[in-house]
Amino acid sequence: MNKKSLISNYYSSHRAELLTYASARLGDSDEAEDIVQNTFFRILTTNKMLTEQTLPALVFTVCRNLVNDHFRRRAFRYEYEHYIQNTCTGNSSMESVFFAADIIEQMERGLARIPENCRTIYRMHILGGMRVSEISAETGENYKTVENRLGLARREMRHYLRAAV
Repeated sequence: MNKKSLISNYYSSHRAELLTYASARLGDSDEAEDIVQNTFFRILTTNKMLTEQTLPALVFTVCRNLVNDHFRRRAFRYEYEHYIQNTCTGNSSMESVFFAADIIEQMERGLARIPENCRTIYRMHILGGMRVSEISAETGENYKTVENRLGLARREMRHYLRAAV
């Protein structure tokens, strides 16, 4: 049995089970549906050897990791929104506008110190919300190269922002 038919058969017979698993953790059926679709997309695009014995464990591992990634992104977004709300106090006073402009200006100064190839990857990750694998696919660069450049950019930004404070 080839890889695609193995995955197709598993999808047909276990999709509802995986959807229940994701829905129980997320509480939102639309998000759970997206997670299940992304799970099978990742399984289809993986280069790992799949058998009838290894496929169930891999499917649930990928699904669990996608659910965890979802919660991590939500927590990060919540912390960021909470920080912005506390900083800006909910109104558009001139003080909060200038404060936001100062933050953006500091960030741009730090980004100017980073090499262009690292800067582009950093912007795609931070501002675009893209993962390393997505950036790698979009830029056509090796995954490890993108990961390395993102690490360099993060390190430089941390050093710059610590010195600026």
